[in-house]
Amino acid sequence: MKPRHFSMLREFHLADWFTLGNAFCGTGAIFAAMRFLQDGVAGDLLMGMALIPLAFVFDALDGRIARWRKVASTLGRELDSLADVISFGVAPAALGYACGLQGGWDWALLSYFVGCGVSRLARYNVTAEQLSGTEGKVAYFEGTPIPTSVAIVGLLAWLAWRGDIGSALWLGVVQLGPWQLHPLTLLYAVSGSLMISKTLRIPKP
Repeated sequence: MKPRHFSMLREFHLADWFTLGNAFCGTGAIFAAMRFLQDGVAGDLLMGMALIPLAFVFDALDGRIARWRKVASTLGRELDSLADVISFGVAPAALGYACGLQGGWDWALLSYFVGCGVSRLARYNVTAEQLSGTEGKVAYFEGTPIPTSVAIVGLLAWLAWRGDIGSALWLGVVQLGPWQLHPLTLLYAVSGSLMISKTLRIPKP
């Protein structure tokens, strides 16, 4: 009798392995953020941030490879969305928290950002067929794609490299009622809101 736990792996195409590379990078970034909070070594944080652009590369390649080999599948699309949630949703939020976005309002906005990313990907998967043109390819995105969060990570990396994190975080902190808010967290709120916008349409390459 053949081991059943290998049967699913045999169904993976080349593009799916690149998608898993995306997920591994995002997971590594989360672990790096946790390691920084534990040991305070800036190199760990910067390494985690560097993994997000690498995840972006894997994310771009998996789609190109799938189209090149003409092996696009529902499994591949769902796998891609799950990987994107990790690398461009949870990981950027974890890196922001590690940089010092740790106030009560920060928690709420970071969670809102992740929720918007999850909602955006779920909506895309459901409406992909409706948005497809005559060629069977989605012509445009409704709302900004979740990988655009790599821009926020790039800003955080620049601040971390300068040492402007923690108590020295750019734009400081304000007390709003019982909780603190770092104005920098508003970038996450804006990014999340743009993801779930139905009026913003971006041509898909």
